[in-house]
Amino acid sequence: MAASSSSSGTAASKSNSAGGKQSGPSAEQVVAGFQRMRQEQRSMASKAAELEMEINEHSLVIETLQEVDPSRKCYRLVGGVLVERTVKEVLPALESNKEQISRIVESLNTQMQTKGRELNEYRERYNIRMVGEEEGAGKAAASNPESEGGGAKGGAGVLVS
Repeated sequence: MAASSSSSGTAASKSNSAGGKQSGPSAEQVVAGFQRMRQEQRSMASKAAELEMEINEHSLVIETLQEVDPSRKCYRLVGGVLVERTVKEVLPALESNKEQISRIVESLNTQMQTKGRELNEYRERYNIRMVGEEEGAGKAAASNPESEGGGAKGGAGVLVS
């Protein structure tokens, strides 16, 4: 019985200390969340760049095929299979694909802007500073003595490398 009461005592102290931390996430959690958001934004930018390259390739092929006789044979890769078609059959499909890819790129750009705003709000909420920004933020903190106490947000800022 004594062993169970001592283990319940430690469990109670752990829950009390966890209760104190519930006011906000730890610095490690803040940094992990920030890094995750940055990675999401990077992957969106990478995908957008990849799709831009595909649009350029489509444009090049479309320009080339517009100068060719519409009844001429051409080959197109569809689902890993090379199929024989005519230029007049392939050209509209290429133009349609290019338009769809352009819409996807526009959507990705909108999502990246939204993610950028979320990232900035997150940085402001948790006072996250990048390594290169340390000097400017340090001067601002020195001129504002209230920012050192942590205020209502609690805790100092987080430095991310």
